[in-house]
Amino acid sequence: MSMTFDYGNQKQRLFLPFLSSFYDGLAQPLAWVGLRVATGGMLAVAGWPKIMAPMAMNGFVEGLGFYPGWFWSPLLAAMQFFGGIAIAVGLFTRPIALANAVMLAITLYFHMANPYGDRFLTDAGVEFMKTGGAQYFTPEAVQQLADGGARFLSRVQEKADWLSLLWTGTAAFYAAFGGGMWSVDRYLMKKEF
Repeated sequence: MSMTFDYGNQKQRLFLPFLSSFYDGLAQPLAWVGLRVATGGMLAVAGWPKIMAPMAMNGFVEGLGFYPGWFWSPLLAAMQFFGGIAIAVGLFTRPIALANAVMLAITLYFHMANPYGDRFLTDAGVEFMKTGGAQYFTPEAVQQLADGGARFLSRVQEKADWLSLLWTGTAAFYAAFGGGMWSVDRYLMKKEF
């Protein structure tokens, strides 16, 4: 038994049947390409600093168990930057998105297994804030650091976890479904993986 997915918008299933061709011809392809461009673009932007310093992640990747770092660090940089551009335009979308999904899943694991901690400031830093050091910070910063930065770090951790989860899921989505109607894969290559 095979499963098929119907993404078409049959008029009999819609409350406003006259929108069927709008959904099929513009809205869904535009949403597909918009999410693909946003995902690929964000990956490329996040990968740009790694391209500028391709060996900077040596210690990080070796800390995750990927040896040698001199091999994996530039590969990570290239996969994120050039892979992000390829995903954005829809070129070799499935294999590149799969490679990025694996990389992003490892990143998600890292963020969850290595939380930022429960305090941003040491005891000396908290004491400094209480004895006049607060004058060097904005009122918002003082409020965020009053508990030693625990609330601030909690937000940073939450953002790292959720953003990694979103990127992993989106990359996995494109690995499974391809670049969509408006992609280089479909227009120029006429084939997809």
